[in-house]
Amino acid sequence: MKEKNLLLIFTRNPELGKCKTRLAATIGDHAALEVYQTLLNHTVSITKDLDITKEVHYSVKVRENDIWDNHIYHKKQQDGEDLGQRMKNAFQNGFTNGYTNIIIIGSDMYDLNQEDIENAFRALQDHEYVIGPAMDGGYYLLGMKRMNSEVFENKAWGTETVLQNTLNDLQQTNIKLLEERNDIDYYEDIKDISAFQHLLSYQND
Repeated sequence: MKEKNLLLIFTRNPELGKCKTRLAATIGDHAALEVYQTLLNHTVSITKDLDITKEVHYSVKVRENDIWDNHIYHKKQQDGEDLGQRMKNAFQNGFTNGYTNIIIIGSDMYDLNQEDIENAFRALQDHEYVIGPAMDGGYYLLGMKRMNSEVFENKAWGTETVLQNTLNDLQQTNIKLLEERNDIDYYEDIKDISAFQHLLSYQND
């Protein structure tokens, strides 16, 4: 099964002032960077033991010596003008290379675990598509068994319309919708999570 399943992990390079900017507006750049590094570590912990091929797609530049073990993850740089084009190219390359079940996730989901990803791949055995809806109107996971460029085009990425517009593209197809989950973009998304409490005190200093 491993040779047919591919997990794409899209990640931003963790640089001060360039990640989690909406969160940084409340808690500051340093704390926002620490939050993102925590999210990256969490993403490693829930993906490293998956018995599938895993690719990390960097937003800016591939880093050889970082938290993504070169023996576990294949490293690539995202290719495209916007998020949709970059995701489309990653999926297209995966299908071209012979993978039959491809799933993409981001790296800012604290509310995600290894079993969720395994269940998503299982869903692709009986469904053409699998989608994990995010509470902000986007999605945290997208999987498909064949290339469909339409889902990556004509989207206002980062807005609350992405999920609905994607579902509109997939009418008359067999879709598995996963549980709705919350990604981390704003202070409200982390204020009740214990793992981030030590960082929230920064804004009161």
